[in-house]
Amino acid sequence: MVDVGSKPETDRVALASGAISMKLATLSAIRDNALKKGDVIPVARIAGIQAAKRTADLIPLCHPLPLSDIQVRVSVDESLPGLRVEGTVRTTARTGVEMEALTAVAVSLLTIYDMAKAIDRTMVISEIVLREKRGGTSGDFIADP
Repeated sequence: MVDVGSKPETDRVALASGAISMKLATLSAIRDNALKKGDVIPVARIAGIQAAKRTADLIPLCHPLPLSDIQVRVSVDESLPGLRVEGTVRTTARTGVEMEALTAVAVSLLTIYDMAKAIDRTMVISEIVLREKRGGTSGDFIADP
């Protein structure tokens, strides 16, 4: 791991997002809570929150961080058709929470795939990206839209 012991603790936040496209019938089944595995959107949200909390266990050399807030939002996007996931993670620490936000989004999307794969194996996970990072000595980052 990188030694961050001499860095000051600062408030930090990271925002990541991603998408999963699918057949329109699959999106309808998710919206109607008609899948055998259950209600996809709340399960995907909880999976993302759990994943953010376990990032240091999943990603080698990632620092374990005291997370103060994790928000995972899953929304329907008819234009895909599919779902979009957005994860925001906050901490006060010596290193950032980008990996936690990205992990939350990735695991949420994988959970959606797992829960709907019985009716649609053509789903595509895409666009997983860090959109914003605030705090720390390197300053703020906002991705181009």
